[in-house]
Amino acid sequence: MSIYGDYIKSVIRTVPDWPEQGVNFRDITPLLQNSAAFRKLIDSFVHRYQEMNLDAIAAIDARGFIIGAPLAYELGCSFVPVRKKGKLPFKTISETYKLEYGHSEVELHADAFQQDDRILLMDDLIATGGTMLAAANLIQRSGGQVVETATIIDLPELGGAQKIRDAGYSVFAVCSFNENE
Repeated sequence: MSIYGDYIKSVIRTVPDWPEQGVNFRDITPLLQNSAAFRKLIDSFVHRYQEMNLDAIAAIDARGFIIGAPLAYELGCSFVPVRKKGKLPFKTISETYKLEYGHSEVELHADAFQQDDRILLMDDLIATGGTMLAAANLIQRSGGQVVETATIIDLPELGGAQKIRDAGYSVFAVCSFNENE
């Protein structure tokens, strides 16, 4: 967890019963609207990764872009979007992953990385871990090396971070929420 983790957590809004009854949605909009909080968020990642010699930040569509792009700028490395199927205009590779009801797919440009590039994979939140694992698999298939997976929020009770660790990837979350918080 970041030294700013408690502060950042306090700025995130919980919306009960959205998008359905019994779900507590963790809304990062207030975090993005608060310039001091947003700076502390990006600084949390900069301080963690500034000496890791990263080649690129790969961020997952769409909220991962919000944190991935400024971090890539601050670290002086490239930014690579991992998009939902059908959103990239060039030759792609794709990975399907399981949802609670059905499947989804993420894509990456086939030429996004060079062999052994050191990649940080980012998203806004880890719930069940399916999207992050699919993106990590894409990066590995493209020749990149996932140095770590990073997120603003971890929801540990849903097991995604543990699933990502079990697959051999390191996980960093700025803060976490238990279901009843």
